[in-house]
Amino acid sequence: MRAAVYYGPNKVEVADVPEPSPGEGQVKVKVGFNGICGTDLHEYYAGPIFIPTEPHALTHQQMPLVLGHEFSGTVVEIGRGVTGTKVGDRVAIEPLYRCGQCAPCQSGNYNICQQIGFHGLMSDGGMAEFTVVPTNMIHHLPDNVSLELGALVEPMSVAFHAATLGDPAPDDTAMVFGAGPIGIGLWFALRGKGLSEIYVVEPSATRRASIEALGATTLDPTVVDVPGFIADATGGRGADAIYDAAGVQPAVESALACIGARKPLISVAIYEKPLTTPLQRIVMNESRIQGSLCYTSADYESVIDLMSQGKYDTTGWVDKISLESVIDDGFEALHAGTKMKVLVDLSKGQS
Repeated sequence: MRAAVYYGPNKVEVADVPEPSPGEGQVKVKVGFNGICGTDLHEYYAGPIFIPTEPHALTHQQMPLVLGHEFSGTVVEIGRGVTGTKVGDRVAIEPLYRCGQCAPCQSGNYNICQQIGFHGLMSDGGMAEFTVVPTNMIHHLPDNVSLELGALVEPMSVAFHAATLGDPAPDDTAMVFGAGPIGIGLWFALRGKGLSEIYVVEPSATRRASIEALGATTLDPTVVDVPGFIADATGGRGADAIYDAAGVQPAVESALACIGARKPLISVAIYEKPLTTPLQRIVMNESRIQGSLCYTSADYESVIDLMSQGKYDTTGWVDKISLESVIDDGFEALHAGTKMKVLVDLSKGQS
């Protein structure tokens, strides 16, 4: 079968690799679509970062590996002992390996497992015609949720998990810094939670236009005094929930200048450079900064439910490409900023 194999920085090759077979408690999935994530870009240009160079504690695999952790597909083969899933089921994959033994796992927070692994980063993944996953990664898709949307459940669940941590009420004022895929996902999640007063802060005109086309209200921080605007819009109260999906110093500083008393700033970004964080407003307001990592099964089910209600739209920000063009039309285009979100189409006639 054909697959995108990671060999190291700037070296991903589309190659023929052996087709996998499911073992006990596993299913084989014919992949429909696989998204290219920001983490994949970091691995391609600067890795290996998360991809193991020695056998991973849970998967026992190491590079070279087949990439791909954002994907959907159709079950084509069942391993021994599998129940609740059958051949022909359309599924989205929650690609987390967890140990089940560490303190976070024992408390139900497996998304911060101390030995966490990702299908497609610590094992052969979904940027291939077929892949094999354990049954605890399976989420069934309703008939009205396409495989294209199904491949977006993973990044949208990252955003939904973060949105939930902010504990926003429907009549709250929320802010999202950054209008990339996770920022867009935050906007969808907050809308799905009933909020209408949401401001998306984004300096890129292209990204502002993409999320505005979906119905979002944006602020350009290069021309708008964002803290002043929010103060006026909220009668001086400040924002009730703020989300940083930008991951840069100016965004964090602006967010902290907008935050309301005893309200949260949820960080769902990857920070490539160390930040100097001005904490005085946090202290004076008794506000807080909280990190957000990955998702849980409940986040997946919530996103799939919202998708089945028609709450997500791919218009204007999602492009589909072939596996053979994954470098030029995928990694390079995303790195250059000419595309926002790319799905590798492996569907071959699937619906």
